[in-house]
Amino acid sequence: MLHNSISKPKQSIQLNNWFLQGKDIINSEKRIKHLKEVFGDEESFKKLDPEKVVYSVQSYLPVKEGTPGGLYFGTTTIQPGKVGNEYFMTRGHFHANLDRGEYYWGVQGEGMLILMDKNRNTWGEIMSPGSLHYIGVNIAHRVANMGSTALIFGACWPSDAGHNYEETEQKGFSSRLVEINHKPQLIDSELPLWKKQ
Repeated sequence: MLHNSISKPKQSIQLNNWFLQGKDIINSEKRIKHLKEVFGDEESFKKLDPEKVVYSVQSYLPVKEGTPGGLYFGTTTIQPGKVGNEYFMTRGHFHANLDRGEYYWGVQGEGMLILMDKNRNTWGEIMSPGSLHYIGVNIAHRVANMGSTALIFGACWPSDAGHNYEETEQKGFSSRLVEINHKPQLIDSELPLWKKQ
């Protein structure tokens, strides 16, 4: 950067849908076929189109992963839908660097941020346009779409946080968010997903 120079930013956000555009924006998506063993109802999972997009992620990573002191920025869009009575959701993860926090904020739609500590206590926070969520250290996190339209949320996290998907893939979360009597409820993972329907 030249001394006293002035320039326009190389990235921008479309405020109507939080679509990121510009240089070095990374786009990825997760389809049903990428989410084996994430949902509890295997029979219902097998009946879904494996190419159906469950969620997409855009991210801007301005520094190399693992760099101390940097920040990453991203947006996630989760489509509406369920596997059986379990809402579409992200895979969920701990940070590889467990003492790193993160911010999420709601942009569009209705969802739930599902959080789990290292003792496998799980709780949820309602996500809606304008909601702000601080994810503390040592906390696994995932987001579910509870509504009938796309859920969009933003995220900002340290560039040296990393992602540990292995632990949540092997052990799962201790609770699942399911629809029971037309309402979202967190139930223990070992309970049948049709409990109390």
